[in-house]
Amino acid sequence: MKISNNPVISNNSPLVALSGLNKLSLLNDLFTEVWIPRAVEREFLRTNRDFRKQTLRNAPWIKTVDLTEPISTEFKDELDHGEVEVLVLAKEHNARLILIDEKKARLKAQEIGVIVMGTVGILLEAKKKGLVTSVRPLLIEMHNNGMHLSESIITHALREADEEYRR
Repeated sequence: MKISNNPVISNNSPLVALSGLNKLSLLNDLFTEVWIPRAVEREFLRTNRDFRKQTLRNAPWIKTVDLTEPISTEFKDELDHGEVEVLVLAKEHNARLILIDEKKARLKAQEIGVIVMGTVGILLEAKKKGLVTSVRPLLIEMHNNGMHLSESIITHALREADEEYRR
């Protein structure tokens, strides 16, 4: 996935989930560089500010990028500010991929023609590339860290990862 020069842009939830797993480096391994808009940086730093500030300092492959155009009202009513900025930044820079978990935002991204991948997709890609040995314990840890994962997402992910599903 390191082929295109077009950016990969992330929303807050993949950053929170991966940093909670101590796997933020997967973004560097898979995509070399990931952009976040200013609103996502603010969301990420809203809790555990000092720790997360240090997390971003330790991840120079995550770049905060400002929008070049003012935000239109195109998505404002349906999505939160960070999601809107992710989509606007993606359009401005012809992003090759958006990292986003929220269903509404994923659908909007697909409507504007941007490929989306969520945190679970990142973990599956990492397993395919041999960067993690198993997604199952990571999914459990994500759930324990407070990330909602539906039964169908877990089942699908474990099937894709060729791992056994046990409740």
